[in-house]
Amino acid sequence: MPIRTRLAITFIAIFAVIMISASQAIFYFSSEYRIEEFYSRLINKANTTATLLLDVDEVSIDLLRIIALKDAGILPSEKIAIYNYQNDILYSTDTTNEMQITPALIDLVRLEKEVRYKQGKAEVVGILFTSQYDRFVVFASAEDKFGLSKLSNLRTVILVVLGVSMLLVIIAGSIFSSRVLKPITNVIKDVESIGYGNLNKRLSTGNGKDEIAQLTHTFNTMLDRLESSIGMQRQFVSNASHELRTPLTAISGQLEVLLLKDRSTDEYKTAVSSILEDIKGLNRTSNRLLLLAQASAENAEAAFTNVRVDDMLWQAETELRRRRPQYKVSINFDGNFDDEHALSIKGNEQLIKTTFLNLMDNACKFSANNKVNVTLSVLPKQLKVTFNDNGIGIKPEDMAHIFEPFFRSSNTALTVKGHGIGLSLVERVIKLHKGTISVISQLGVGSTFTIILPLRQ
Repeated sequence: MPIRTRLAITFIAIFAVIMISASQAIFYFSSEYRIEEFYSRLINKANTTATLLLDVDEVSIDLLRIIALKDAGILPSEKIAIYNYQNDILYSTDTTNEMQITPALIDLVRLEKEVRYKQGKAEVVGILFTSQYDRFVVFASAEDKFGLSKLSNLRTVILVVLGVSMLLVIIAGSIFSSRVLKPITNVIKDVESIGYGNLNKRLSTGNGKDEIAQLTHTFNTMLDRLESSIGMQRQFVSNASHELRTPLTAISGQLEVLLLKDRSTDEYKTAVSSILEDIKGLNRTSNRLLLLAQASAENAEAAFTNVRVDDMLWQAETELRRRRPQYKVSINFDGNFDDEHALSIKGNEQLIKTTFLNLMDNACKFSANNKVNVTLSVLPKQLKVTFNDNGIGIKPEDMAHIFEPFFRSSNTALTVKGHGIGLSLVERVIKLHKGTISVISQLGVGSTFTIILPLRQ
């Protein structure tokens, strides 16, 4: 069932429940008021009649009957009966015995002092009347034609008003649901118009204040991330294809040249060494691409464990020295490291070690003395790791792009081998670990990369 229909039905149902409940309450309390008001009149009539008959000497039974006949229109079908202490009838206008008064009923009135009941269309009340000399039981009966007529009219009015109100509510509910859901309908139309080819399109946020505006803002934010992700994916695929195709082309070319004619053993060794170097470079590129994909995975945090940052620094230094014996890494500690938790973070051991290895490798690669100074410092609830070199530095115009995949600064692209993957991998790993990375660089002086990582709680 569409939300519009459910909303209209809910709106109508709530209004119907309220209206029916209110109508029932009005009719119930009106009915109760009629009963109380009519019995009050009957009791007054019974008391008045008993007082005139028993306490006023000038009023006889015949005179009382004449008075009752003249007042007959006030209480339709009025009947009065008075009994003494021996349950003998002293006065009665109930000639046909419609009230059906029994000795047991008279005794009940003496006990309860007031008894109410219905006899056909008539309502009857029996009261205990105490005079100067004796106690009498007085019964009064009448039909509340006027009160019941007003109650019947009230019922008709309520039903008519309820019916008309329900009709108006059905119309209003349909209009209300349409107007309420119109912004959502517009959002649906806008979303349907967005496809792979126009991800730059955004939804209108309307007044910018209500929940629909929050929804569209959230969706626009998602589109921003999606557009950025797809743009990076396109660029990544394009650059990755280029980076992988270049060594494969070189390997293929060298093998084709080797097959053109017979070569000497030295020539074969030279060619195989060159091909092997290209294969190693291709393997490193593939590994970094895999690590980059691993750092970008949605469930990457599931593999987090407790990682000692100092251990990762030493392991990265050992592996770098094994690959490049000429590189020099100086690791320094600044702070109090007595507590083992002071050097522990929640993270992926392989990614953290690869991050440190890439930064050490870059610093040494671009320094004339092939040296990097690494400093590990403890901050409140954080660890700071700095990588400082005395290398060629980074151009100011390239600073904004150094963390983009496959980007290489113009002052290094032609002189130093590389693929432009390392720093983009470093940034993604640091973001994955809820940390930050910053860089300060000056041409001809050197660069300092600073990483801040949250400590394990």
